[in-house]
Amino acid sequence: MLSSIRPVLRAIGITVVPEAAQLDEQQWVALEEIVRGALTPRPRALQRQFILLVRAIQWLAVLRYGRRFTALDATRRERFLGQLQNAPVLFVRRGIWGLRTLLFMGYYGRAAGGRAIGYRADPRGWKARG
Repeated sequence: MLSSIRPVLRAIGITVVPEAAQLDEQQWVALEEIVRGALTPRPRALQRQFILLVRAIQWLAVLRYGRRFTALDATRRERFLGQLQNAPVLFVRRGIWGLRTLLFMGYYGRAAGGRAIGYRADPRGWKARG
């Protein structure tokens, strides 16, 4: 499902979570699996909307900067996503919020991502911390 948008999704991911620039291919695959796992139980229409949003980000950047999103530098990528995040159209703002949420979940949902921020949840609860 995500293979058709992989380069754009990764560029957005690095913009949203700059630490993601350090991920190797295996770690990116793990991130994408988390995102895919969150999208799979959703209605097909929502999955298509997600893919459409990512593709739209790629090509809407051409209207603003004359280049696709993946060809922009980090500053312009961040500025462009910020503009979309504050767009007057509620549907666009919600889409960006959802996209960011999925990318954060994908990055920090990996075991290494959780460890990086000190996340130590355990099925045994507080007893595991003793």
